[in-house]
Amino acid sequence: MPVEKNAVVATAPAATQQHGEAAFFDVDNTLMKGASLFHVARKMYERKAFTLSQAAGFAWKQFKFVLRGEKMEDVHSVRDSALVLAAGIKVSDIKELGEEVYDEMIESRIWPGTKALAEQHLRVGRKVWLVTATPIEVATVISTRLGLTGALGTVGEVEDGAYTGRLVGEILHGPAKAVAVQRVADEEGLDLKRCWAYSDSHNDIPLLTLVGHPVCINPDAGLRRHARENNWPVYDFRSGRRAATLGLKAATVGGAVYGLWRGFSKFRSPRG
Repeated sequence: MPVEKNAVVATAPAATQQHGEAAFFDVDNTLMKGASLFHVARKMYERKAFTLSQAAGFAWKQFKFVLRGEKMEDVHSVRDSALVLAAGIKVSDIKELGEEVYDEMIESRIWPGTKALAEQHLRVGRKVWLVTATPIEVATVISTRLGLTGALGTVGEVEDGAYTGRLVGEILHGPAKAVAVQRVADEEGLDLKRCWAYSDSHNDIPLLTLVGHPVCINPDAGLRRHARENNWPVYDFRSGRRAATLGLKAATVGGAVYGLWRGFSKFRSPRG
């Protein structure tokens, strides 16, 4: 039976709830360094869920995603590749994989500054939700491990305990995040003008605009410009941000492909 669209999975409730207030956090490059889905793909390859050539194609799309920023055509391309690779995989396997990915790859990449902001909201009694294009199963693991209220993520269609390769609704990205948060606000009785939202991407401007307290974390160029024009607060937890950005843009295509290849091939089983 399919999972409900943009499923909400609650975890630990706040001890003293601030009625009508909540905080919503993007995941990739906001809560953690890099893309969570890329690490899921690496772990799936380690488990021989797909071939190295399929992994390389997925990694190349992820590289363009990072290099050029979040462009909708790249997001849709990554989505389509991920859905093809996921078809036939059991939901129970993805949940187990999510736990391993968190322990081995995600936990060490969480920005301490962003985590501290989320914890501060919890301490004063606000609910804290993750809002991400990452699969809901993985988003739920991250939310649970951090003791947050719950997660909104992309939902895959399930039949007989396995993914069909189709989505329930759309990928939770861009304007879709604002729609999902509005739905949660209606269900939870939230006053969005008293709520917070955190993101790194200009594609999340609809979400940031929806709340009364938008905050930019590690913003891309488009969001940084929008924040400056609208006097939004900005936190940048990246060390050597300018040097790192210039270094990335100066990297050769050959070097980038080699790096992506090594990221996957290190898990390649030796020939027997």
